[in-house]
Amino acid sequence: MTVSASPLDSAVSARVVDAVTPLTVEPALAALTSLEERDAAVAGQWRRRIERARYDADLAERRYAAVDPANRLIAATLETRWNDAEQRVLDLEAEMAAFERQTLRAVTAEQKQQIVALGRNFPRLWTASSTSPRDRKRMLRLLIKDITVAKGPKLKQLQLHIRWQGGATETLTVHLPANRADAVRYPPAFVDEVRTLAQSHDDREIATLLARDGRKSATGKPFTASMISWIRFRHGIPGPSAPPGTLTVHQVAQRYGVSRGVVYYWIDQRVIPADRKPGKSYVLTITAVDQRLRAWVANSSRIPVTPQPFEQGAL
Repeated sequence: MTVSASPLDSAVSARVVDAVTPLTVEPALAALTSLEERDAAVAGQWRRRIERARYDADLAERRYAAVDPANRLIAATLETRWNDAEQRVLDLEAEMAAFERQTLRAVTAEQKQQIVALGRNFPRLWTASSTSPRDRKRMLRLLIKDITVAKGPKLKQLQLHIRWQGGATETLTVHLPANRADAVRYPPAFVDEVRTLAQSHDDREIATLLARDGRKSATGKPFTASMISWIRFRHGIPGPSAPPGTLTVHQVAQRYGVSRGVVYYWIDQRVIPADRKPGKSYVLTITAVDQRLRAWVANSSRIPVTPQPFEQGAL
């Protein structure tokens, strides 16, 4: 899985800034104080055990000193007990030293005040230009143990499973930005809207309607007729159908077996009533002049007649 680090960094940074506040630091310090008291109680138990072991060692020493040297068997036994008691003291002192070195928590009152102040100023410290990425990583290691990145249930979605140093866990959902192709792709709802408008409006009219509503293209520009034309082509959206009883230039040329140039000549000479909107093809009405055009073609020696079957739906 290849993922850009920027969205992940932003999500983790925002969560860390939200987590380190005076409201969260003070309960943590209260818990630390409780742990300190517990550690002190455990350390007291270690000291009492050592005191008891020292007492036993002193007692063993006095018993050894009081025995008659002539009684070698008893003297040897008491000497062994004395040595064992002394070794017991040494072992307990080493175990207590290890406990104090690895487990014992001790934070002074001044340090606690500094921690509270850090919680209050942490957002400014985190975003300060003087804070290097290396320092931010060190702070993250003090707060977070590890982060597992997993794919989310939806496309362009990730889940960050955060495990904090204290043992708590939580999951953040991160939405990845769309790539360039997805960013400029029109959603299906918009394509359906254009499809509906194209049934009764041409490209220029659709662009005008969208501009009136303040709509913008996928690149943030006002819609134009060429943009709407490309959207229709891309999604196979037909333009508005011709009004009933009208034909296109190609259909008229097929009907009378003439070239398109002849049809355009008739249009220029106003022989055929024609209507044409900006950016659109001619819409011709020949009902009233049908007989005149047939006679024109039949009696003209200059028009090459190429009879072709007329298709009502031809474009």
